[in-house]
Amino acid sequence: MKTTREILLAARKASAAVRTADTAQKNAALLAMADRLLAGSGAILAANARDMEAAKDRISGVMLDRLALTEDRLAGMAEGLRQVAALPDPVGQVLRTVERPNGITIRKVAVPMGVVAIIYESRPNVTSDAAALALKSGSACVLRGGRDAFHSARAIVDALREGLEQAGLPREAVSAVEDTSRQSAQDLMTAVGLVDLLIPRGGAGLIRSCVENALVPCIQTGTGICHVYVDREADFDMALDIIDNAKTSRPSVCNAEEVCLVHRDIAETFLPLLKRRLVDDRTAKGLQPVELRLDRAAAAIIGGTPAGEADFDTEFLDYILAVGVVDSADAAAAHIAAHSTGHSDCIVSAGRETAERFIALVDSAAVYWNVSTRFTDGGEFGLGCEMGISTQKLHARGPMGLEELCSYKYVITGNGQVR
Repeated sequence: MKTTREILLAARKASAAVRTADTAQKNAALLAMADRLLAGSGAILAANARDMEAAKDRISGVMLDRLALTEDRLAGMAEGLRQVAALPDPVGQVLRTVERPNGITIRKVAVPMGVVAIIYESRPNVTSDAAALALKSGSACVLRGGRDAFHSARAIVDALREGLEQAGLPREAVSAVEDTSRQSAQDLMTAVGLVDLLIPRGGAGLIRSCVENALVPCIQTGTGICHVYVDREADFDMALDIIDNAKTSRPSVCNAEEVCLVHRDIAETFLPLLKRRLVDDRTAKGLQPVELRLDRAAAAIIGGTPAGEADFDTEFLDYILAVGVVDSADAAAAHIAAHSTGHSDCIVSAGRETAERFIALVDSAAVYWNVSTRFTDGGEFGLGCEMGISTQKLHARGPMGLEELCSYKYVITGNGQVR
């Protein structure tokens, strides 16, 4: 087994070849990687079945869904690689040009990061998404998945490396850490000089650990306590559709809704409809109902579980929804400011003035008006896929695509000017 440092040294060496690869070669590699991913589906699904069997008694059903791979999900991963190949190459783009009076020309040019390390948990699709975006943006990537997805990630990386070699690029441009202990994560966090950017993708504990302990540059990503506020001017059918989608379409992901806020003027009418949609109707259909955790005002109107002290500050990643009643859009924005993680928050309202004020007040990476929070995703934003959802404000914010994985440098040309 190679040590994490050995893998990083090889990735650093490979990054030079990726940095200088032209667009045609990178695109050829991405298309070959997509083909090899599908060609290797048997081995990948077998590896995933091994991971699923080992995890089934340790993690919840919704987390098992995050871990699971199918032919359709593999096809989606391959399509993501192809979409990234079709996007413009960010490397070398001139972001700004300044002509100085002394004849010097100053150009601000997008350049690769170098080596990007990603620490993630149980979503095998992150493996191909990260590899695609790193490669197209001119960087090598080192992937450290969680133990639950270890065999799946390794099989995916094997397939992707075949595509790299087919296009004449080094295998080490995409690498997987072989040690799943906490030490390997610590090694990545402290690999000064070898890792240019560290991106954690996972739960609050993982992200906090990286932000607090990393000595290398780190992007804070992921944790999503996402809100939907139903205003008194909301269309009820639209609101129910948005909430249902945001909560139940895939509750284990970071852009799923965790909190619903309802204007007091409509609460007595809307909350029974909400309970019927998320609890009664789902139960009648044989689907898992949503557990509603209600503040005092909501509990006085519908049945559910009384909200505990932490329920409005919890990323449930499950069929659980905290529900509260507020007096206004401003009060909803204030609640979000106190409890949101700055990921994705939504207002449902027919009132333009109210919605625009809410959008101005809510300081999150993505703010929605009459749209489900489930759209905070690189593919849905036209980025092909994403490296993660940044919830910080420096360098990158929201879905991190190709542009966000580049840095820049200044290129200055002249004809002998001296100062």
